Amino acid sequence: MAEKLLKSGIIVSSMTLISRVLGLLRDVVIAAFVGAGAAADAFFFANRIPNFLRRLFAEGAFAQAFVPVLSEVKAQHGDDAVRELVAKVAGTLGVIVILVTLFGVLASPLVAMLFGMGWFIEWLQGGPDAERFELASLMLKITFPYLFFVSLVALSGAVLNTYNKFAVAAFTPVFLNIAIIVAAVYTADWFHEPALALAWGVFFGGLIQLLFQLPFLARAGVLVRPRWGWRDPGVVKIRTLMLPAIFGVSVSQINLLLDTVIASFLLTGAVSWLYYSDRLLEFPLGLFGIAIATVILPTLSRMHANASMHEFRATLDWALRFIALFGLPAMAALMVLGKPIIAVLFMRGEFTALDVDKVSYSLFAYACGLFSFMLIKILAPAYYARQDMKTPVRIGIIAMVANMGLNLLLAPFLSYVGLALATALSASLNAFLLYRGLKAIGVYQISSFSLWFLGRVVAASCGMAALLWWWLPEMAYWYQQSTGWQLQQLLLTCTLGATSYFALLALFGGRPSHIRRQRHSG
Repeated sequence: MAEKLLKSGIIVSSMTLISRVLGLLRDVVIAAFVGAGAAADAFFFANRIPNFLRRLFAEGAFAQAFVPVLSEVKAQHGDDAVRELVAKVAGTLGVIVILVTLFGVLASPLVAMLFGMGWFIEWLQGGPDAERFELASLMLKITFPYLFFVSLVALSGAVLNTYNKFAVAAFTPVFLNIAIIVAAVYTADWFHEPALALAWGVFFGGLIQLLFQLPFLARAGVLVRPRWGWRDPGVVKIRTLMLPAIFGVSVSQINLLLDTVIASFLLTGAVSWLYYSDRLLEFPLGLFGIAIATVILPTLSRMHANASMHEFRATLDWALRFIALFGLPAMAALMVLGKPIIAVLFMRGEFTALDVDKVSYSLFAYACGLFSFMLIKILAPAYYARQDMKTPVRIGIIAMVANMGLNLLLAPFLSYVGLALATALSASLNAFLLYRGLKAIGVYQISSFSLWFLGRVVAASCGMAALLWWWLPEMAYWYQQSTGWQLQQLLLTCTLGATSYFALLALFGGRPSHIRRQRHSG
């Protein structure tokens, strides 16, 4: 089972790698075009709101509720019942999301006021940055339909993942990145504000993603005509599971949204600095954490349906070792190499050396919670696979309240960096409570073997970080060099880091078989 999961995980990670690389290229283009000023703040704000709702309606709560039910229906009733369920879920979800999308488009000034209160107050008072509120309201009208497209994309991807077609869903985000890049490079001159081209790139990116998946659904035999099915037993079960999951699975996104609200009261650029640092954090998180979570949820759901609890525990234990193997060194590397990475990727055009420093501070704070973010991605599915949504909700409420308190405590002293640190700390609390809950009900406890493995990964990661810290030249010298030299030096440094990490891990006793083979927890 572990080798099969590893193969699927590699496929998803490979497709995700392509998407994340293009995502970084997209952010490089955005940084060059709009930098980290008022227009950039407005675009990132307008892009974050529908993306937050996407997590609620699509990739987050919906997927976690839909996949276990779909897996159960497929295992117990066959493909005809799957097609019937998909048709009714697509019709019901589609109508709901259309209504939400229409509200967002028509009431975009209200939405901008609610989530960008600082900008709205500035606009009321006729302040120098009042245009951020007007621009954000306009951009929301363009970006909000992305919610409709991507919700159906997430539905399609969940269906394909249930049929073990992981590559399609993992590759689909590539088209959003391409659309934004093309819009920025070729259409920015069409608008009085170049950032509007980015908003249209989001719109068409969502549409292209949906169109891309339709042929694969047809090939799998699950491309069906949507039908309204609010009272269908399967839909009722999904929405019953989804309502609490909306909160439980989206806590980190709610925390980021709260950061945006508070950041709107801070200095110009705060929203953008948080965005760029969050995007860099999302690279390893998506590559390893989300990729493995995508693979194990259908597997855990099938194991629960078949009452295979021994394999259920072993799968979670394997997933923990996998994310530790890559997540902990990635966490250490981001802390040490934050500034050179940001400089190589973004420092051109409107993006200055000051922006590099500002982004690096919030990136360091976010990176403190990277492993916790990954743990949430594999521990939360253990609850959802068992169709237990209430426990993650309770834990999510605790984590969100803690995040709000930490925001109020840290932001006055650390500004936007305090917001990032609060998010990281609340994620760590969330992960700890999720694990403690699984342990208390006898579902999962970290095996002694995995603890042994974690200790060696931590030691190797610390050794790698120390070596990189010694190797890295001063940033004042770095800024004086050409872009070509910086890129060459960064690639050499990353190669040194990866080589030293795996060499130290092998020296401490880590072996490939510790990941390839699944061991029982206990």
